[in-house]
Amino acid sequence: MFPEGVFDGDGGVEEALAALERERQKIGKLSEMWREGRTTIRAKDQSLSMTFDGRGELIELVFNESKYRSLAPAQLANVVLETLRRGKAECMAKMSEVMGTGGSGIDYGEVAAGKADPQQVLESLIGPMLGSVGLERRDGGRS
Repeated sequence: MFPEGVFDGDGGVEEALAALERERQKIGKLSEMWREGRTTIRAKDQSLSMTFDGRGELIELVFNESKYRSLAPAQLANVVLETLRRGKAECMAKMSEVMGTGGSGIDYGEVAAGKADPQQVLESLIGPMLGSVGLERRDGGRS
């Protein structure tokens, strides 16, 4: 099943397993952030605030009773969109901080947004380990 000499003590397997363990720990921290994380952003003009969960999804929108009433509809729409963008960007920055760059090639912002291809995520995690033991990756070695 494995190529000749794969487990001859060159350290490749141990190194790959250590890298996989580091990624597993990061993913554990990310999972905790997704379950428990909260970020609240206030509009620059204080007319509203938004709270996001750990994945960057809007879970609460609170209007300042007096301030938002004085805004024209188009202006209020702009405030909502700008605050939403800032909130999502801050959530993605928090995820990037937890995950770091680590060399895995995984964009955790895309994972959180549901835009990442699960096959590519898996290949990014286990591909280097497969390469270190002389096995071919399913994606032909692309990162």
